[in-house]
Amino acid sequence: MSLMRQLGSLLLFTLLLTLLGGAGVNLLSAHDWAQIRLQLVNDESAARLALALSRQPADHASIESLLAAEFTSGAYQQLRFDPADGGAPFVRERAQGAREAPGWFERWAALAPVAGRAQVFDGVRALGTIEVTSSVAPAHDDLWGASVRTAAALGATGLAAGLIAALVLLRVRRALGSAVGQAQALLEGRFITRPEPPQPELRSLTGAMNAMVGRLKAAFDVQAAQLERLHHRARCDGLTGLSNRSHFLAQLEALLGREDGAEQCGLVLLRLRDLDGVNRAHGRAATDRILCTIAQTLRPYGERVPGCMLGRLNGADFALCLPAGGVALESAQALAAALRAVLPGLGQGIVVALGAVELNRETPLADALAAADEALARAEARGPYEVELGGERGDDRRGAGETAWRQDIGDALTHGRVKLVDFPVIDSAGELVHLECLLRLQLQLGGAFEVAAHWLPLAVRARLTSHVDACAVALALAAIARDGKPRCVNLAPASLAEGGFAPRLRGLLFAAPRAARKLSFEVAEAAAVERFASVQELSRQMRPCGVRLGLEHAGARLGQIERLFDAGLEFVKLDAAVTRGVGRDLQRMKFVQCSVELLHSLSLQVYAEGVCDDADARALWACGVDAVTGPWATERMSAVGG
Repeated sequence: MSLMRQLGSLLLFTLLLTLLGGAGVNLLSAHDWAQIRLQLVNDESAARLALALSRQPADHASIESLLAAEFTSGAYQQLRFDPADGGAPFVRERAQGAREAPGWFERWAALAPVAGRAQVFDGVRALGTIEVTSSVAPAHDDLWGASVRTAAALGATGLAAGLIAALVLLRVRRALGSAVGQAQALLEGRFITRPEPPQPELRSLTGAMNAMVGRLKAAFDVQAAQLERLHHRARCDGLTGLSNRSHFLAQLEALLGREDGAEQCGLVLLRLRDLDGVNRAHGRAATDRILCTIAQTLRPYGERVPGCMLGRLNGADFALCLPAGGVALESAQALAAALRAVLPGLGQGIVVALGAVELNRETPLADALAAADEALARAEARGPYEVELGGERGDDRRGAGETAWRQDIGDALTHGRVKLVDFPVIDSAGELVHLECLLRLQLQLGGAFEVAAHWLPLAVRARLTSHVDACAVALALAAIARDGKPRCVNLAPASLAEGGFAPRLRGLLFAAPRAARKLSFEVAEAAAVERFASVQELSRQMRPCGVRLGLEHAGARLGQIERLFDAGLEFVKLDAAVTRGVGRDLQRMKFVQCSVELLHSLSLQVYAEGVCDDADARALWACGVDAVTGPWATERMSAVGG
């Protein structure tokens, strides 16, 4: 029982005990007084009758006549006269008349006064003894009426006292509830303060809670700032602020291997020619300004193009990855023109060359870099500010256009040409946490089941993502019902913006409540930041169904995780670009470890994406990661027959 219920029960018990005690004391007092009053009436009546009889003739007939008249007109229960000469006594008795008091009350509060007795004299000669017992029915009625009035008065008093006590308890409960809510918010990683209540004790409690919140918030801010510094140090080039080589290549490899990534992308390599000569001719400071100018020319792509990646691969080489096909050559030519207009003004002999390639998804990283290096070498051979396109341009395998794509996606959903591909997420003991489910569509009857990178961009443009995600959820629920294994479905950002999406999911979940408790949803980190209200509403509607909500591809915006937690997250999955190579990069490992500590302090579980080898897995377990997924996890589960 809660403390407030215990206090309420105690107050109620005390109030009832007080009221019952007051009513009992009042009833006993009234009962004793009625008993005394009846006794006095009996004694007074006996004395009065004895006096009246002493004034009458001393014969039996006169005495009996007077007593009979008195009994008839008086409220007597019994009237008895015993002659002194031993003659026959005069006795009259009357049954109890109609009463207002109930029988149980009369039996429980019975009045039994002693009969009044008096001697009758004729001068000095004793005529006899008279005994009078008055009727107790009126006294019972009076006692019952007084008890009812007292009970009503005490009941009204108790009701008023109960209402006052309830109001006081309500105020205390609100104040305590505020403190409990504040503590619960701390457990959830939210830092809130409350106004101090007027009660001194509760004011002290709330003040202490507010002070603790302030200290924890300050500690969290320090930890978040440290995390941001580690993040910057682990992924950024110290001079230009662009991604360093290891981080850029990890991002590119993750993009090329991700099923929900871009189907095609463009890679541009840019090289400042003869860096050593530029350094000798212009000095270190001027060379640094030249490199920063190149970085500033690249930066608008990263700011204006969602998903675009920028990096400095070494001293003279820069890279630009565009998350779309068919634009690498055009972008490289635009960069060359912009740099041709800027760099000559910084000194003589400052020139660049650019190589561009078009890449398809699942292109090996080594092949992509080799093709880009080859194109860059050809551009350098041609001369200053030259651009070369290398590799094969990614062609749309289905040239029928967007309308045909939309029709194929709709047909696949309508006719059930869909399937889920499961990838395990395992903990350090090798136990399954859940299966990550990715949807694939058979766009052509009898053809292959296509990964999301092939059709998702068109599904977004055709506003079909909510139908696709609902289909994936339905398949996951059916699979859970078959084998009982927990599963996780990732939701497209575009689906969150549709008003009817969450109610549609609730309908699917309520139709399979047991399976729903083993289902999780994931949303991308970028979606959670850009559509925070939608993610928060999704969490609010899914929580009653037992569904867990997590964040995938996390890492770039972990500095905003305090706000993201308000969305109701339960786990965060670090992006492969953050975790890949962590076993061989001390700075990256420190960043992951600090991220895990911060997320754990907010009661969030931490998973890692894209784990490929034992070294990375061991480093991630050492950092405190709760579970991993990727080729390494899949191979381990296959080896143990999972």
